[in-house]
Amino acid sequence: MDLRKLKTLIDLVAESDIAELEVTEGESKVRIVKSGGLAQNQVMMMPSQAPTHYAPAGAPVAAPVAAPAAAPAAAEPTGHVVKSPMVGTFYRASAPGNPAFVEVGATVKEGDTLCIIEAMKLLNEIDADKSGTITQILVENGQPVEFGQPLFVIG
Repeated sequence: MDLRKLKTLIDLVAESDIAELEVTEGESKVRIVKSGGLAQNQVMMMPSQAPTHYAPAGAPVAAPVAAPAAAPAAAEPTGHVVKSPMVGTFYRASAPGNPAFVEVGATVKEGDTLCIIEAMKLLNEIDADKSGTITQILVENGQPVEFGQPLFVIG
């Protein structure tokens, strides 16, 4: 099954009231189950009778690169971290040319809009889940974000 089709199916299940979806295409079978938590999806690929190989038999396998031991650990932000509830594109304003919803130093109340994340042509407002002052904005405008990625720090 094509990865684009699989991604589309996962997103459709995540955004709908469907709890489970199973699709059979030829010898392949895909089952997507929405968990009861924060709309995390579980994808199980059922192997067909003949396994599919993605690399030739003699292809070299890259060894994982170890991080340098002397590298300092990334500093943990102090304060409440607002994380992305979905995969999409991060926007600080409602439209190009409009002022950003918040800036560093802005005071926000619980429920105030912080940004927009576009996912599958839908614009989703992300609201503050805590009152306080924006101490850091961790993502640049127009940048893709992942589920659970830190976006803002509220102090």
